[in-house]
Amino acid sequence: MRMRHALAAVAAAVSVAAVTAGPAQAAEYTSALKVKGVQYDAPGTDSNRCSGGNTKNEYLTIKNYSRTAKVNLKGYAVKDAAGNRYTFTANHTLEPGDYFKLRGGKGTNSDAGNVVYRQNCNFIWNNDKDTIYLLKPGGAKADVHSYTKRANDPDGNGYINYHG
Repeated sequence: MRMRHALAAVAAAVSVAAVTAGPAQAAEYTSALKVKGVQYDAPGTDSNRCSGGNTKNEYLTIKNYSRTAKVNLKGYAVKDAAGNRYTFTANHTLEPGDYFKLRGGKGTNSDAGNVVYRQNCNFIWNNDKDTIYLLKPGGAKADVHSYTKRANDPDGNGYINYHG
C-alpha cells in the first residue's frame, strides 16, 4: 500500500514538473525592456570584414514597453547561447515606447538615431538557431527568446518579430 502511494506521489510530482517546465521563451519576465525583434541573418552573403562586410545589417531591436518609465540601458547586456556578450557601458535612456537597434560592426552610436554598434565585426547570432538573452544590470533575465530558422522564420528573410 505504501508503494502505491509513493508511486502516485512521484507521478503527481512529475506531471507538475512537466506542466511548469517549458522553453526559455515561454517565461515572461518583469522588465520594461524586451526584444522587439532580431535580424539574425544579415541580407546577402555573410562577410565579417570590418570594411565592406555586412555585420552592421545584423541587429537586435530592443524596446521600452513601459507606458510611463524611462529606462537607462547602462549595465544591461545581450548575449547568445554560446556566451558571446555585449554590455551597454554608456548611458542611453529610452523613453516609454521608444526602441533602439543594437547593430554589429563598427559605427557611431547615436541617441538621436537610436542605434548602438557593438564595435565588433563578428556576427553574434547564428543563421540556423540561437538563443537571445537580454540581461538586466546584475544579471537577472529581462527577456529570452530561442529561435530556429525553420520554425520561426517562415518567409526566410532572416528577421523574427517577437513583441511587436
